[in-house]
Amino acid sequence: MTAISVIAECAELVDGAKQLARRFNLPFGPSNAPGLQLILTVRGLVLRDREQPKLGDVWVDWTGGAVAHRRNFGGGRGQAVAKAVGLKKGQTPSVLDATAGLGRDGMVLASLGCQVSLVERHPAVAALLYDGYQRACLDSDIGQWITERVQCHHGQSREMIESLPQHDVIYLDPMFPHRQKSAQIKKEMRLFQQLVGADEDADAVFTVALQHAGKRVVVKRPDYADFIAGQQPHHQIVTKKNRFDVYMTNP
Repeated sequence: MTAISVIAECAELVDGAKQLARRFNLPFGPSNAPGLQLILTVRGLVLRDREQPKLGDVWVDWTGGAVAHRRNFGGGRGQAVAKAVGLKKGQTPSVLDATAGLGRDGMVLASLGCQVSLVERHPAVAALLYDGYQRACLDSDIGQWITERVQCHHGQSREMIESLPQHDVIYLDPMFPHRQKSAQIKKEMRLFQQLVGADEDADAVFTVALQHAGKRVVVKRPDYADFIAGQQPHHQIVTKKNRFDVYMTNP
């Protein structure tokens, strides 16, 4: 797991940066080490690679841009992730996203009415997620339902699955090695691969999820990927680049 420090963009943000560093057990202060760094800016916490500045920043923004467009015009309950978790008329499942990353799928499900618990184990990613969540809670448009429906947790996936209250659905989107050349991968995924690496315990997390999900486990995979743990799903929701493998635990 790549070590990473937290710094503040300006003096006024130093206290906030120190609080984030303490909360997620990350070092605070400038580092001479090349590569990735978390920077608290006036717009929020960002992940930046000082060796590749052209990649730009990665941050969590649920209030605008592509995320807002997906929330407002993405197809509602007809979109693939909603179908995969079983969200339909009369059924609004609770969802534990055990590999939350930047929380986008979880946020979409929450916007459709689901109670969502977001779990992220990597401290730097968890810090980005928490910072974005806090800002979203204060937003005049989405803050009320974010506060009511979304919870953020920092911890190991298996331990959190076992310790949190049972959810109807456990959602897994483990990091999977991309077969495309690096230049073709989005900046966000390139930085995440550099920071987090592959989820080598994905099969073990899946096994625990099957034991604890109330109704189903949903695994998001690239279209070319093998089934997780070599186990064929009960059914699938397929999109152009990805698929959602659905494993029913209570058919």
